[in-house]
Amino acid sequence: MTTTDDKVRIAILGASGYTGAELVRLLVRHPHAEIVVLTADRKAGMALADVFPHLAGLDLPNLIAIDDVEWSGVDVDVVFCALPHGTTQEIVAGLLHATGDTLADELVIEKQRDLIAGIRDDVKVIDLSADFRLTSADTYAEWYGHEHYAPHLQGDAVYGLAELNRDALKGSRLVACPGCYPTSAIIPLWPLLQAGVIKQTGIIIDAKTGATGAGRALKESLLFGEVAEGMAPYGIASHRHGPEIDQELTRAAGSDIAVTFTPHLVPMNRGIVSTIYADVSDGKTVDDLRDAMMEAYKDEPFVRLLPEGVVPKTHNVRGSNFCDINVFADRVPGRVILVSAIDNLVKGASGAAVQNMNIVFGFDEDAGLGQQPMFP
Repeated sequence: MTTTDDKVRIAILGASGYTGAELVRLLVRHPHAEIVVLTADRKAGMALADVFPHLAGLDLPNLIAIDDVEWSGVDVDVVFCALPHGTTQEIVAGLLHATGDTLADELVIEKQRDLIAGIRDDVKVIDLSADFRLTSADTYAEWYGHEHYAPHLQGDAVYGLAELNRDALKGSRLVACPGCYPTSAIIPLWPLLQAGVIKQTGIIIDAKTGATGAGRALKESLLFGEVAEGMAPYGIASHRHGPEIDQELTRAAGSDIAVTFTPHLVPMNRGIVSTIYADVSDGKTVDDLRDAMMEAYKDEPFVRLLPEGVVPKTHNVRGSNFCDINVFADRVPGRVILVSAIDNLVKGASGAAVQNMNIVFGFDEDAGLGQQPMFP
């Protein structure tokens, strides 16, 4: 790795979206980060401050189209891909100089050959899209509507939920950051399934998020008049984050897990609260669940198991990389209610990406992420 004054040189692809802007907000105060490339095709040629006035006054490069980046003229250590799902695979295949065996793979490489000419061989890629989260290319094709264009890279991708995969992340060249909903569900459930203190069947995840989770592109369903003063479920039994949650919880349990997952859109800008219902294993109590969560996360900088009876709220994590969790006994004997709260743009996306970068390069894990939540 080539650095200047112990700094990593960073390219952010898709900097005009919400997660791209959050990456900039976090990285400009990172002691080891230097942003050298910002891409945004629709906003190419503009200053980032003209797109996001809250980022005015920063010494940043102007936005540029991906096709116009002269990679041979910039020294980049890490590339954050904050691009839409389905568009990242061919970019990543090019960035990592990875060739495959299928016609689709070779077409991808040919398409990107000029784009990535000159990129360093040891560059790291941290992907915020869903393109490398699923370990099965067939499952990806089923849920995302097209074949995976870089299946030869699936084995290289490390699922970037730091609390679970910290050792595997160290030195990784391709990090697949988790989805926001999966982050809010997996963190509270993982230690309970791993410890066997809840049953593996009948898990229900009722999750609610703000409108930024759908991205910044203009969509009729996200207009103020469509979202304000109401709440509605969506993606019922068909949301793409369902198989991602199943995949990781199956790892925790050691056997197949299939959850019932229903997301809801609520009229707020950011945040996710997940209310999760589960059955307690025979002979176990809520205290056993709490002990398992405490043991798993007692040394984690960004997971906060709240005091007994305290409810996690999105207000208390807003703008931060924290995930607040707690467990409650249901009035129905043998059932429990888990609650988690995150900021979908930070711990659910860009904050997790920066946390992963810190682990990959051996920095303090909380570098650039020390800000306390904003309240109210």
